[in-house]
Amino acid sequence: MTRWLLILAAALLAQPMTAKERADRYSAMTYNIRLDLASDGDNAWPHRRSALTSLVAYYAPDLVGMQEVLLHQKQGVEADLPAYHFIGAARDDGKDKGEFSPLGFRRDRFALIASGTFWLSPTLDVPGKGWDAAYPRIASWARLEDKASRRRLLVVNTHFDHVGATARLESARQIRRWIADQRKARETVVLMGDFNSPADSPAHAAITAPAPGPAALHDTLAISRTRHFGPLGTFTGFDIGKNEPSPIDHIFVSDGVAVLRHATLTQQTGGKLPSDHYPVLADLCVGKGC
Repeated sequence: MTRWLLILAAALLAQPMTAKERADRYSAMTYNIRLDLASDGDNAWPHRRSALTSLVAYYAPDLVGMQEVLLHQKQGVEADLPAYHFIGAARDDGKDKGEFSPLGFRRDRFALIASGTFWLSPTLDVPGKGWDAAYPRIASWARLEDKASRRRLLVVNTHFDHVGATARLESARQIRRWIADQRKARETVVLMGDFNSPADSPAHAAITAPAPGPAALHDTLAISRTRHFGPLGTFTGFDIGKNEPSPIDHIFVSDGVAVLRHATLTQQTGGKLPSDHYPVLADLCVGKGC
């Protein structure tokens, strides 16, 4: 009998923890899913949608930020991932035209307090391009409350321009100012996205430069307690053999957040990748017990 009790206890310990059992733990994923282009041929969205949304469902992050999401892709993601509530507007008109950078969170874990989208430009509330950007760029945000712990989170998901170096730097400065202005006392901040900026870039430095209090942000890869898992590079262009020396997709957190693990996920099927970016996943811990 004792032997079977030990086996049962081990099995229970091996089960995934519920939200209440891990009230101080959060997982965040950023994933550029590649817009749907017929010219991608076998890599076009209809051929990889299932693999991509199945990956997200399997890892079941508490928070997920996506980029390059057209309206019909957003609708497909929402249909495939009903456990998530997605927020965010499209970048061209603030409604449904152009790419979204949707932010998803688990319905069973969080209550939505407020949300919105702003533009990476000198006029935050007006759709349009900023500085030397090739396209309009946006950040979508949500203020969430953990239903179990009542902890508040301010989560931001973005996609920086791929052409304009000035736009990337100014976007980094703007987002940091916005977070410092909007963050409320004791809120935990998670900033994630495709920044089109390697770790040694001016934009990355602008986000992580030392700053007091609410403005401080840290790269989860740099402060992870365990060694990063997977390749460093996150952009592949659908080439499974590509191995860039630095990520351009990042997750940043505020002071008081411990990073337990950090990974670049490289799932593929027969050499086919679900997107031209790898997703990045970080396991976070907030509170005195971390």
